[in-house]
Amino acid sequence: MEHAMRDVVRSSGVTSRTLRHYESVGLLLPSSTAAGGERRYDSAALLRLQRILVLRSLGLGLPAIGRALAAGGDEMEALREHADQLVRERERLETRLAAVRHSIAARENGRDPEMSEMFKGYDHREYEQEVEQRWGKESAKRSNEWWESMSQEKRDGFQHDAAALGQAWTDAAAAGWDPRGEEVQALATRHLDWLRAIPGTPAAGGGEEALRAYVLGLADMYVADPRFAANYGGETGAGFVRATLRAHFGLRD
Repeated sequence: MEHAMRDVVRSSGVTSRTLRHYESVGLLLPSSTAAGGERRYDSAALLRLQRILVLRSLGLGLPAIGRALAAGGDEMEALREHADQLVRERERLETRLAAVRHSIAARENGRDPEMSEMFKGYDHREYEQEVEQRWGKESAKRSNEWWESMSQEKRDGFQHDAAALGQAWTDAAAAGWDPRGEEVQALATRHLDWLRAIPGTPAAGGGEEALRAYVLGLADMYVADPRFAANYGGETGAGFVRATLRAHFGLRD
């Protein structure tokens, strides 16, 4: 059974303009076009649209979504994986929500929130696999040793700095600042200084070229991986961070 574009718009909340854009970039093609030019979508097209919307909600950009869909594979297995991704994202959000509620409750009772509770849901070990894959087990080992050697107070301070940096990026993106502007480039410098403080990474021990490659690789990961993007307010914020860091090294998007 096929559905007219207007019905798909009504059910999905996706605008007709967005559907036409997805078509223009080859992401979602209508199954047929009626004599009057109206696009129609069958069950396979609707399932593909559902997958696009799921991946968008997880923070992936359209190029990354296109690559994921082009990879093929079993459709049911892909849908199950999407369901698992949404469950993991829900769990992360619930952990962060509980941390915010802790802060609210503490303030309402005239207390300072416990820092160890405030930043739950921001665990450096969540990204250990990415560190190993991109920069080797030795880098991951040195970073973990550094983390494990820290007192709880220093860990809390580091997580506080990470959260503050993420919020600064989110605010700058929401304000619509120019990624090449002086204020935002100062934020990029602050970001690089923060990365240099983490032992075992190219930012800490490599030269300028290693730092450049490392930071640009991270910038792409911020956009492609919803776990990273969430630290900067989602895909839009992560894209702003990437554009700013690329501008820092003289590149344009």
